[in-house]
Amino acid sequence: MKVSEAHILIVPGYTNSGPGHWQTRWERKLSTARRVEQAAWSKPVREDWVARMVEEVNAAAKPVVIIAHSLGVATAIHALPHCRRKIAGAFLVAPPDVANPKIRPKHLMTFGPYPRDPLPFPSIMIASRNDPFGSYEHAGDIANAWGSLLVDAGEAGHINTESGHGPWPEGTMVFAQFLSRLQA
Repeated sequence: MKVSEAHILIVPGYTNSGPGHWQTRWERKLSTARRVEQAAWSKPVREDWVARMVEEVNAAAKPVVIIAHSLGVATAIHALPHCRRKIAGAFLVAPPDVANPKIRPKHLMTFGPYPRDPLPFPSIMIASRNDPFGSYEHAGDIANAWGSLLVDAGEAGHINTESGHGPWPEGTMVFAQFLSRLQA
């Protein structure tokens, strides 16, 4: 699949992805990319975030490719049962452990637990060994349940601007390879 054949949905997490974040950079570079905007980035409400995601997917004229980071992963996964348009694939990065009572801020737990049904499309999950919001073991467990290919990012923190992942060229290469294997 080529970028022009897909409707690429950028699904940021808690507090959105700022101007230096890899998701924002990718959104500017990918001609068919569109961000799922949320009304309250710093006070996420699961039902509202999921509804916005469903709106974006169902409005797409082309097959959807999801690029989700952090709480955006939980948002995308919870939205799936309500989506009527074809989702061609999902690129899932740094999924937080939303069922962990130690997660902060505490209201992020309202996005848990994750459904464990296999995803009905190809997916890849990139996870770090020292992500403060979710362990690599947790990511491996849900990747296995969903049938996602798990990619070990090493000690990459939360794979965001704070952990040094502004441009994130390694992620760009993995995404390009993933996209090239999807069917329109």
